[in-house]
Amino acid sequence: MSPVPPSDEAVAREIERLRAEIRHHDYRYFVLDCPEITDAAYDRLVAALRELESRFPHLITPDSPTQRVGGAPAAGFGQVRHPVALLGLDNATNHMDLRDFDRRVRSALGDDAVGYVAELKIDGLSVALTYEQGIFVQGATRGDGEVGEDVTANLRTVRSIPLRLREPFPPRLAVRGEVYMSREDFLRLNRERERMGEAVFANPRNAAAGSVRQLDPRVTAARPLQSFIYEVLVVEGLDLQYQHQALELLGRWGFRVNPHSRICADVQEVIAYCEEWAAKCRDLPYDADGVVVKVDSLAAQRRLGFRARSPRWAVAFKFEADQEITVVRAIEIQVGRTGVLTPVAHLEPVRLAGSTVSRASLHNEDILRAKDVRVGDTVLVRKAGGVIPEVVEVLGSRRTGSEMRFHFPQACPVCGAATVRLEGEVARRCPNSLGCPAQRQEAVVHFASRRAMNIEGLGPAVVAQLFAAGRIGDVGDLYRLTEADLTGLPRVGAELARGRDKVPRFREESARKLVQAIDASRGNPLHRLIYGLGIRHVGEEVASLLATNFCSLDRLMRADQAELEAVPAVGPSIAQSVIAFFREEANLRVIEKLRAAGVRMHAQETAPAPAAAGPLAGKLVVFTGTLRSMTRSEAEAKVREQGGKVGTSVSRNTDLVVAGEDPGSKLAEARARGIAVLDEQAFLVLLGTRGDEPRA
Repeated sequence: MSPVPPSDEAVAREIERLRAEIRHHDYRYFVLDCPEITDAAYDRLVAALRELESRFPHLITPDSPTQRVGGAPAAGFGQVRHPVALLGLDNATNHMDLRDFDRRVRSALGDDAVGYVAELKIDGLSVALTYEQGIFVQGATRGDGEVGEDVTANLRTVRSIPLRLREPFPPRLAVRGEVYMSREDFLRLNRERERMGEAVFANPRNAAAGSVRQLDPRVTAARPLQSFIYEVLVVEGLDLQYQHQALELLGRWGFRVNPHSRICADVQEVIAYCEEWAAKCRDLPYDADGVVVKVDSLAAQRRLGFRARSPRWAVAFKFEADQEITVVRAIEIQVGRTGVLTPVAHLEPVRLAGSTVSRASLHNEDILRAKDVRVGDTVLVRKAGGVIPEVVEVLGSRRTGSEMRFHFPQACPVCGAATVRLEGEVARRCPNSLGCPAQRQEAVVHFASRRAMNIEGLGPAVVAQLFAAGRIGDVGDLYRLTEADLTGLPRVGAELARGRDKVPRFREESARKLVQAIDASRGNPLHRLIYGLGIRHVGEEVASLLATNFCSLDRLMRADQAELEAVPAVGPSIAQSVIAFFREEANLRVIEKLRAAGVRMHAQETAPAPAAAGPLAGKLVVFTGTLRSMTRSEAEAKVREQGGKVGTSVSRNTDLVVAGEDPGSKLAEARARGIAVLDEQAFLVLLGTRGDEPRA
């Protein structure tokens, strides 16, 4: 007798139970930052929900935790008229401005005692969220304050924005908040974009805004966005009396609310709060550019009303920005390892956020033109994300007419090759690859790096010395170096090392060790050589896959598009990049030098076979965050020893994500996809290298 299938009612109850439990743990993790269960236990809940929803798709609802990751790209954004105008704020730049604001408020209200709420002003993208019966139904950008863009699908992917409110909730609710990116996530995202040859974001706010305004919600889902909600715009069935009460309710309903707001009895307490956070704001993990001061009583707010574009009951106290005025002395083009031409402004040195700044990136050709930065201009500079010096704007009123426009070169300033700008890219490149001296020098640094050929002692400063002395011109010349070539090399200016290393003085012992390290690298595995060549888009994992599938560099060099795309994780862009690399005559000449020097160009015949029966056999593993017990390279090697493969990004083919300390957006994406996640201790237990239990 066959088992009786479960009724829709029973399945619906189990689905709702799972959803409620997952929402609870999402709230604990993404809002309170206080998880109650392990990642593995959370993953089991999501997997169980996905399995039921896949069998009973008619029971899927928009507020289900599985619906976080968006579907196909939209053709464009629709328009949304806000239920309440999202107005800007008047600015206060000093204590006198705050006292004037307080005087105007008390005069209008006829009250000598007015209470305020002071809140940090988060530097992100302002959004409005609408909920019907507790369900998130619409999200929009601020736009012009009256009408914004419909970015509902994108905001669904921000994990700290609840898809369903915690009970008891009002029948209809509209709120306003800020979507932002932390400084650390911003820097990590830019490093990844630089590695992929993509344009970097100028600052965290720009990164957050660009991430939310993506036509493809899957791109937004992959970005490490966070949120703070700070204002109730519309609420039905509830009589709110105070702003501090609204903040408390927002937290109870499941929103992430900034914990640093404060009730102030008078303007003197407001000033004290502003002074406190002006000194402490750099310690925050995100950008806060000021304090928003609001009259606490909502009834008083209604009495005070609005001006044309701002409320009379609130003001924004702006912190003295980490900005300074200086002069552009010169603009030069730097050529990176991938050939990207980056304009850099040389500045009159100025103290900025605790350090002396004399250079600032202008990012790319488009930004240089848009800001119209000229040699001799007086400019405002700041540190994007508190770290990267950038030119904010040109102070046009200070121009004298002697300033000189900078014309972006159509030829590489180092090798003279005609530059190219591919469709859809903002970067202009020198295509000469290993034939360009600037790229060759950076290529040698990459070739010798720990994850490539691992030539100890051959850092950026030493490479700069060797190039300056004419001892090498590309990676192929390394294997011709002798101790005599190195001993007594003249000391060169530290600027050649770009400040990344101390410039050493070579002695006989140092020369001998470096020559030995170079010699030892001849026998490195094939995948290290492939990665070390610096082929665009070819990271460590792709290099390993190419080495495994083609077994020799010669075979890889002959591969066509179809053969390359047959390799897992290799798509059209990577395949085209590999083919283009091996068509360059300069690259081929370097490879012949390496061949003549005896560098291994085939897979080791005696290489140990993967542990086919190991716990990771056939599994695709992705790492995120920092591991304490081993380096990332060591962890990846252990995965391969167990028969597994290592991926660089989370996809539908990923089997497992290992999350160390301070994980990035890969963790959230893995959870959204229902992919199993292990912490470091659980990963070690899986490998059999540690006997204790995984930590919660």
